[in-house]
Amino acid sequence: MVVVGVIIFGSGASKSIHPNLLAIQPVYAQRISPSDVWQLVYQQLPDFPRENKYISKEDGKVAENNTLANRLIRYNIYTKGRSPIYRLDWKLTLADYLGVNEIMYDTTYPGNDSLRENPIEGDRKAIKSLTRSQRDTLVQVLVNIFNPTSQNTPAPNPNTTPIPTTSTTPQPPQRGGAELLR
Repeated sequence: MVVVGVIIFGSGASKSIHPNLLAIQPVYAQRISPSDVWQLVYQQLPDFPRENKYISKEDGKVAENNTLANRLIRYNIYTKGRSPIYRLDWKLTLADYLGVNEIMYDTTYPGNDSLRENPIEGDRKAIKSLTRSQRDTLVQVLVNIFNPTSQNTPAPNPNTTPIPTTSTTPQPPQRGGAELLR
């Protein structure tokens, strides 16, 4: 890609390129502070477990704002470095909580440094108690919050079965597909 850009600019053809093509477009996700998103999650999913009964190390009081949604978001973005605008990244994070993807470490889990008791086990239990449909809804809500343009994407409905559009007999793999990558 970079070579193509250099060739275009070097050839003088850049004058014919539409000016908006090269402009940097704003990213909607940057307009939302991850520390505020948890409140939007609970507005849209009031039944999502709060898991905010933990005691703060700092003042010895219940840390009501240190919720499961808050820690889930911080884990996804800051601990794992995953994008908040893609469903796959949220699904990988939920897979971590379910114990089927990457190992979650107590020492780096959000809340470990600020709460008297590490909330990791309670959070994992709460995520495991959700149905697949509830997890899918959670993922869609998070993506919609961080990427408002994705709201046109319908949430999956696990109660429907896909209708096959082609023959159900397996087709042999096509040859030469790897050749197209050269």
